[in-house]
Amino acid sequence: MSTTRNTKNVPYYMLGFGAFSHLGELLEPKRAEGGPVFFYVDHYFQDKELAGKLPAAPGDKVFFVDTGSEPTVEFVDDLADAAKAMLNGGLPCCLVGIGGGATLDTAKAVGNLLTNPGKAEAYQGWELVKNPAVYKIGVPTLAGTGAEVSRTCVLTNMRRKLKLGMNSDYTVYDQLLLDPSLTRTVPRDQFFFTGMDTFMHCFESYRGGYRNIIVDTLSQTAITMCREIFLASGDMMREENLEKMTVASYIGGMAAGNVGVVHPLSAGLSIVLHLPHGKANCYALSVLKDIYPEEYDQFTEMMARQKVVLPRGICADLTDEQYDALYQGTIIHEKPLNNALGPDFRQILTKKRLIAMFKSM
Repeated sequence: MSTTRNTKNVPYYMLGFGAFSHLGELLEPKRAEGGPVFFYVDHYFQDKELAGKLPAAPGDKVFFVDTGSEPTVEFVDDLADAAKAMLNGGLPCCLVGIGGGATLDTAKAVGNLLTNPGKAEAYQGWELVKNPAVYKIGVPTLAGTGAEVSRTCVLTNMRRKLKLGMNSDYTVYDQLLLDPSLTRTVPRDQFFFTGMDTFMHCFESYRGGYRNIIVDTLSQTAITMCREIFLASGDMMREENLEKMTVASYIGGMAAGNVGVVHPLSAGLSIVLHLPHGKANCYALSVLKDIYPEEYDQFTEMMARQKVVLPRGICADLTDEQYDALYQGTIIHEKPLNNALGPDFRQILTKKRLIAMFKSM
């Protein structure tokens, strides 16, 4: 099914080893407009070499973002309130997000909240952000989520037992620095789990009902690149693959608007067990052989080739209340489930069947 909508992508990107060194020059014209630069940096880099290379000037502010768990609506509310308190009614000339998907999404969310009233919860959904956000530069240090290019920033809302983004053209970054060298220090398992996000949201899109030829082409390209990285002989983290995964993440992010069954199950795991997104996706696909048989087999082979192990039993001893929360945290995602299974998805993914899936993890 082809759909028609006006689509926005990131206007500018710079790709290549060493691209991060150009951040200072990209900030110069924004500084000329007045206002400080606010940097949102994964806390992993707080005592690392990268933090010392930030082109910060007097008056700028560096926020180290705790990425030990997925960003919540309360977390970004607090960051936005702290930024507003420092600005005295003004705005920063630029926000810079440096990190993986959680950090990139955090910077995007704060950018929306600095120019729109109220709390983050009010903007979880589609086209709810009404005012243009602060100018943003994204610098991914992980490859796979597509957060650097997507039009959403995914936030956990524990009160509503929901994981949902601010889906808006205003959420999109204005400039990207895609530097594969920044992914060299990523732990191998994390590189795999995050890279799988590209593989999964692309095949979910390609297998779904909400499709068009551009998204299909982008998805197929990114899937092919993931297969080359994770199924070919040799190290998945060799230099050429670092660049290839950076590009696959970017391409896949443009194709990630409509996911399927993997991401709703993953969202339930993140809500109840607080699993990081990439790993939760892998657990989800590990029980979906009947829905995605070809991709399940490829994923299983990828794990074997890369010597990645998913420990079993993560949902073995949960309470009835927790199993119910897993079900509710999954089935609430009607749009992707309808995309994958059609309007009768509740008859296909019954509560009994979903809970059995979770128990088998």
